[in-house]
Amino acid sequence: MAVSETPSAHCPLPDLDPETYARWRATELGSITEDLQHGLMLRLIGDVARKKVLEIGCGDGKLAVELSRRNAHVTGIDASKDMIDAARRRADAAGVHVDLRVASAQSLPFSEAEFDVVVAVTILCFVEDATPAFAEITRVLKPGSSLVIGELSKWSAWAAGRRVRAWLGSALWKRGRFRTPRELCALARGAGLEPGRVMGANFYPRSVRAARLMKPFDARLGRLTTFGAAFIALVATKPTAA
Repeated sequence: MAVSETPSAHCPLPDLDPETYARWRATELGSITEDLQHGLMLRLIGDVARKKVLEIGCGDGKLAVELSRRNAHVTGIDASKDMIDAARRRADAAGVHVDLRVASAQSLPFSEAEFDVVVAVTILCFVEDATPAFAEITRVLKPGSSLVIGELSKWSAWAAGRRVRAWLGSALWKRGRFRTPRELCALARGAGLEPGRVMGANFYPRSVRAARLMKPFDARLGRLTTFGAAFIALVATKPTAA
């Protein structure tokens, strides 16, 4: 999901639907922002050919479909049936197969050590306690396999603006949760994963002019720092059995 003015599709919040995604992507700011986020996620995910990939909180299926195009065996879950229906339409239109199900990150309907990669984008932004979701992710990952998770960053102009709206009475952003790299690493480590490097994206304020200007430099900045990034992504690996 892009860092738009809408909540995560992966939380059961009633004011988000597939049309909200479409409206955000139809704007130049939304398109640039989401493309940079997905670009970072795809770089961190790496080669997925013939791998079993689970995307938690797949929304309307944009990333899941791209992973399927790269010859992964993709399963996508989301708490919203409307999102799963939209993801199914997207997969059908693209001519790819994605196993899509309505399910919760806190109770994954899969066996232990089933997946080679778990991917998640902004599944925690309205979740107070992320521990159960991380425990489930660890359970379904094969030993030696990785989680790639992207979240809204705490130290950015986007987060500052949302805090202001919370102070002004926004019921939505009073519930908002923004993570730091240290917090993401701590959550991964607490679930038994080995956190690796955290990288950032979207190094600009909520301005289409700023996004245009910064777009060519965004990936380079993301390799150097996470400070100022609106979006951060972590790769964490499940240790192999002794």
